[in-house]
Amino acid sequence: MRSPEERIAELGLRIPDAPEPVAQYLPARRIGELLFISGQGPVRGGVPAFVGRVGKELTIQEGYEAAFICAMNSLAVAKQYLGRLCAVKEVVHLRGFVNSADDFFDQPKVIDGASDLFVKVFGDAGRHARAALGTSSLPGNIPVEIELVIRVSAGRCEC
Repeated sequence: MRSPEERIAELGLRIPDAPEPVAQYLPARRIGELLFISGQGPVRGGVPAFVGRVGKELTIQEGYEAAFICAMNSLAVAKQYLGRLCAVKEVVHLRGFVNSADDFFDQPKVIDGASDLFVKVFGDAGRHARAALGTSSLPGNIPVEIELVIRVSAGRCEC
């Protein structure tokens, strides 16, 4: 069975370094078997890859790509906290926020950028409950932010 890291490599991707918190919060917090990952934006190298509202300055596809970057950053935080992604048993819940134009109503299509990645990396264990919410603004005018809850192994993982 291939590890999540091997699946990521097969997709031609590399897990980035975990972004540094931009305020007074923890990037992740574990309670029992649940790991709560703080909101992640579409940041690469400390700089937003996209800015603006989806449906105004950005297209659905650009929003999808921003959500994908958010998901990669969430995986980076999980790996930093857990050591290896094989400790992930399943993705439990994803909450996605889309900085939306007033007349934009396709938030689920944008957040699919994150959901699709988790299914590709974890298979059925990547399928999750979720919310795709529109909002009038996000920090730094980023287009997407996601929060993640994953269930993790109690002991060491073998992969």
